[in-house]
Amino acid sequence: MHRSRLILPTLTVTALALFAQVPAGGAAPAVEWREVFHEDGSITQTLTPKAPAEEPADLRALAAAEVVPVQVTGDSADRYDLVFVGDGYTGEDLETYAANVKSKWEELSAVEPFASYKEYFNVWQVNVLSNESGVDHDPTKGLLKDTALDMGFWCQGRDANTERLLCVNETRAKEYAALAPQADQVIALGNTAKYGGAGGSVATASGSNAQAGQIAVHELGHSIGGLADEYDYPYVTYTGAEPREFNVTKDPTGAKWGEYLGQPSPDGGVVAPVEGARYYKSGLYRPTGNSIMRTLGKEFNSIGRDAMVKAFKAKIPSLSTPPAPPADR
Repeated sequence: MHRSRLILPTLTVTALALFAQVPAGGAAPAVEWREVFHEDGSITQTLTPKAPAEEPADLRALAAAEVVPVQVTGDSADRYDLVFVGDGYTGEDLETYAANVKSKWEELSAVEPFASYKEYFNVWQVNVLSNESGVDHDPTKGLLKDTALDMGFWCQGRDANTERLLCVNETRAKEYAALAPQADQVIALGNTAKYGGAGGSVATASGSNAQAGQIAVHELGHSIGGLADEYDYPYVTYTGAEPREFNVTKDPTGAKWGEYLGQPSPDGGVVAPVEGARYYKSGLYRPTGNSIMRTLGKEFNSIGRDAMVKAFKAKIPSLSTPPAPPADR
């Protein structure tokens, strides 16, 4: 199988980019903020010990992994390539894994604007084989499994407070994803029905949990659309510069969204500045009350949806190429 360069977008503002402040004269603390996705759809963050240095994948296991096309609609140079990798799936579990990938892609591609641009995505399934079924700390904390990507609840056992935080060895996940022709976004599915997931350069979700698929929708809002989170936890008052993300502003008039103001939005209501966004309760505004960038299960608001479409057109040349003129008769 051809091995390609892994292409992962830089997230301007994500939970993983918000590290704890460095004490004066001291070294950076070994903790980081991680997004936590709750079963009621709400999203918060928790301060979690950082992972120790991650070991790379076993070269023989990497060479043996099969890449299965789920949907291929064109050359990767003219498509978004979404790559699923699995953890805790043995050879006997591959049918379950394939069903999990199919259901998560169907859920994602039913949400606008993915639904309208579904045919511009390539989707790949990398069959990562584990020695044991399941993931660490499931069903109880302390129960460990021999899996390829070391995925586990309680953020691989590092977090003492948040069971549903499902973390993975991101180094290995990216190595396996790089077996696909291209990887613009990587989603790691765990062989578990317990609700869980986490954000980051490798988004994670429980493979057999029906609610966990919304995590991928939210994360692609970051990685494709460059959208900020619209929830207001854990900070109080924002005093910084105007954010670069289009879906948040420090201007209470919402002039940044001038053409949208007062217009209906797909997530309900109309576009009007609502205070509380991008981790701050005050000083920053979001365009609507409750979009997918604030609560799982919601739609993208008008601003977010258009930002996604703009990103599609920037990445996919055929979307921005004018149609050829009709042939002379």
